Amino acid sequence: MTRFLVVLGTTSHSGKSTLVAALCRLLRNRGLKVAPFKSQNMSLNSWVTANGSEIGIAQACQSWAAGEEPTELMNPILLKPKGDRTSQVIVLGRPVADRSAADYYREIHSLKGVVDQALDQLSSQYDYIIVEGAGGAAEINLYDRDLANIYVARRLKSPIILVGDIERGGVFASLYGTFQLLPDDLRPLVKGLVINKFRGDPAILGSGLAALEDLTGVPVLGVLPYLDLNIPSEDSVSLGDKPARPTSDQTAGVEIAVIRLPRISNFTDFEPLERAAAVRYVELDQPLGSPDAVIIPGTKNTVSDLQEMREKGMDRQILALRDVPILGICGGYQMLGQEIIDGGIECVAGTVKGLGLIDAVTRFDRYEKRTVQVTKEVAGCGPILGPIQGQTVRGYEIHMGKTSGSAEPAFGDDGAVAGSGMVIGTYLHGLFENQNFREAFLNYLYEKKNLDRRDSSPGQGFDELAAAVKSHLDISRVWSMIGL
Repeated sequence: MTRFLVVLGTTSHSGKSTLVAALCRLLRNRGLKVAPFKSQNMSLNSWVTANGSEIGIAQACQSWAAGEEPTELMNPILLKPKGDRTSQVIVLGRPVADRSAADYYREIHSLKGVVDQALDQLSSQYDYIIVEGAGGAAEINLYDRDLANIYVARRLKSPIILVGDIERGGVFASLYGTFQLLPDDLRPLVKGLVINKFRGDPAILGSGLAALEDLTGVPVLGVLPYLDLNIPSEDSVSLGDKPARPTSDQTAGVEIAVIRLPRISNFTDFEPLERAAAVRYVELDQPLGSPDAVIIPGTKNTVSDLQEMREKGMDRQILALRDVPILGICGGYQMLGQEIIDGGIECVAGTVKGLGLIDAVTRFDRYEKRTVQVTKEVAGCGPILGPIQGQTVRGYEIHMGKTSGSAEPAFGDDGAVAGSGMVIGTYLHGLFENQNFREAFLNYLYEKKNLDRRDSSPGQGFDELAAAVKSHLDISRVWSMIGL
């Protein structure tokens, strides 16, 4: 019989995702078959599975930690915010419709069957399932509609671990308050408390931990330190952790500016660069400065973000650059073209002028999304793509709209290259996970400044994460919760 363990949090960004990943890796290291599960996720950082389903990237990472191939069953409902209180609703990996929050909650009960189906199918395949909640578990105004926390916890009636983020302050109050506000039938299921992201000596927390245990009757399983790991960020909350400017040891190196679009998506694309260069996220109304390269990322609403870019003058800053590589991915690629013709799919029907750096036009005329894993051959020329021309790269596409034009393709039949190879547009997410492209991109930037290269191999932090959790948590007590 499948055993479940539920990890809930006092807030968003409390560390639920990383704890689930760690537990998946530790169980996998014991030779057990384990899978992650999050019934409903709200994130613009997503991943495409082998069968073309779109899920939250956190569940993909947790699946990799478990040594399993990600599937849509691990995240059956994904909400991708578009702005104006509207999100795209993705069910079992496929887009269904754009819904306002009010409309979504009116239909929420019909989605319970989707959650049940996913849990039942996973249960037939795995011996252990580590379940992640969403946001804060004590949203008392949503208890009748809370699929990710209350509904799943009640359905499973399994042990619960409650996680609090000490970095935000008030961790004792948030853990105690969340525990007390949980419904009467769920409070007894809470079997352990965890404090996360502590910087310092845990000994100073001793009296507080003892008092918390006395107040709740629930043991504190441990205090996890703040960890800087090579694991993709779950959602845009993590952008607040990114440095606004290069650190002192980076200022003499290479600086890559990523335009922080209002609806930025899949910024995890650029995290493999962070250990090799200074990656700076630039707001639309901030000075762009003199970066060595500029990346325009993906977005959930290309038209709206392009219009805001123009209103705040970031388009003029980008166009004023000379001899600086500009890379556009997904929505960023669409912005690099001559124009975007929207049939009312992205925004209001009409035509919007692009940046004009690539001879291409994008059309949004159908509510269809392309989600697929791909392997392409490097086709473009120039100082970045030329050295790896003919080699292959892997990635995944997640986009609406179709782009066409006469520009030289970048990867197989995808994307475009212009400006003597200094402007590159592509639909491929995960491009920097390819060592050949990552090295070609960074080599050009470093050689241009006559600098020695840093190691850019990102690796994966799952084993390091698992070791830290095993070291700082009473892991034997965790295992006893699931019968180990």
